[in-house]
Amino acid sequence: MPRLLPPALFVIMLLPLGLLWFLGPAGAIMRVDRPLPWDIPLAAGLFLLIAARFQFLRAKTEINTFRLPNRMVTDGVFRVSRNPMYLGFLLLLLAAAMYVNTWYALIVPGLFLLFANFWYIPHEERVMRQTFGPDYEDYEKSVRRWI
Repeated sequence: MPRLLPPALFVIMLLPLGLLWFLGPAGAIMRVDRPLPWDIPLAAGLFLLIAARFQFLRAKTEINTFRLPNRMVTDGVFRVSRNPMYLGFLLLLLAAAMYVNTWYALIVPGLFLLFANFWYIPHEERVMRQTFGPDYEDYEKSVRRWI
């Protein structure tokens, strides 16, 4: 998985959720009385992804996880989270898991969280420290990794 981009991982992780939705395993339903509010994390996730993408475009900086960044983006949604795009993907997967409405579906956003937190983000933080030095370290101290 050394060069698998986060959006590709997101799409790959949607596949088992689709399978769970199609199969609908009995006995693993989270709520039977009414649907879970999956639209809230869906809207929040889309907002974060779109806002962060526009900020990268406006700053004319590299968005690819495995390429060197040429500018630091610290305004907008990046004031609240150092990783709003990962948070957005996580919220979309959580929305999909809530829509599927089985306990098994929660494994998928959990796996994405692990990949992001222990593979992608540490790599990006290392590159940012090497590229921007004290400026990134100050940003890292003032803004949380997730929220």
